[in-house]
Amino acid sequence: MITLYYWTTPNGHKMTIFLEEAGLSYRLAPINIAKGEQFDPAFLAVSPNNKIPAMVDHEPLGGGDPLPLAESGAMLEYLAEKTGRFLPTDPRGKYRVLQWLYWQMAHLGPMLGQNHHFRKSAAEKIPYAIDRYEKESERLYGILDDQLAGRDYICDDYSIADMACYPWILPDNQGIDIGEFPNIARWQATMASRPGVRKAYAIADQVKADPVTEEDTRKVLYGQGRRR
Repeated sequence: MITLYYWTTPNGHKMTIFLEEAGLSYRLAPINIAKGEQFDPAFLAVSPNNKIPAMVDHEPLGGGDPLPLAESGAMLEYLAEKTGRFLPTDPRGKYRVLQWLYWQMAHLGPMLGQNHHFRKSAAEKIPYAIDRYEKESERLYGILDDQLAGRDYICDDYSIADMACYPWILPDNQGIDIGEFPNIARWQATMASRPGVRKAYAIADQVKADPVTEEDTRKVLYGQGRRR
């Protein structure tokens, strides 16, 4: 059994996609990041960086005590190795998938996150920042579109690389015309048709949040320094 600490963000969706696709038993533990629940000491014991997702595997790979894990890339890699699914076992195939998983973690997620922040969430609209991150997002879309040319999935076979990238590409809020990236558009449709993906997003719809003001959310999510 796995306890998944989750909220309805792209990184949260990665994990519910994997768990649903693999058919693993898990318990969902919602962490409402708009209300500051990620700073609860019990959650920080699992995720010291106060970010979702995080998890505890109560029957960990190799046995022993329950294993807490944070960082969605590490969690996907761990679960893929534990289950023997969605990650090739041959070295060439394995590291090809991990290359794209790490690309998402290092580039696609952070840059699209900044794009969304400066376009949608920032109280002050800064033209330079908006232009900088829109262009970087376009560049990354182009890289992914090229990789998907002639392929159903990022590394030919469905893998954790697809699970990691799809939730970031899916939202239509990056100021990008998806029509300029036909391979991504085709891949999006393929991903959306998968039963495990549909189940993961149905779970997100079921996790209801109490309304909070935009200003309160901004303070919780973007106002942290060394101390809250």
